[in-house]
Amino acid sequence: MPCTSSEANRTAQRQREMREAIDRLKRALVTGTVKVVIGRNGAIAFKGLWRSDGVADVCAYRALSAENSVELRRAVARAEAIAGVKVNPQQVAQGTHSHDGGATWHAGH
Repeated sequence: MPCTSSEANRTAQRQREMREAIDRLKRALVTGTVKVVIGRNGAIAFKGLWRSDGVADVCAYRALSAENSVELRRAVARAEAIAGVKVNPQQVAQGTHSHDGGATWHAGH
């Protein structure tokens, strides 16, 4: 999966673009323009407008989780309460994702 490849294999420009996209996502989670969606299987997606610059939802989730983002924790807590389902770490690890804000789900690739 692209988000798990070594940072050494990415150009400095790509690393910066990815960091900027993730920072935009954090701000969008705070303002509510992006919401966390959790599928019945526990997979996660982001619904709303954020310029991802090619950063997959599951990759952004992993990055924000790794930094213990309070913005993400709050958004996930809200989504889990609404969905009645907790985020499933196995689904995240497998890369299960959505291209349409959680309407449909796809296995990792």
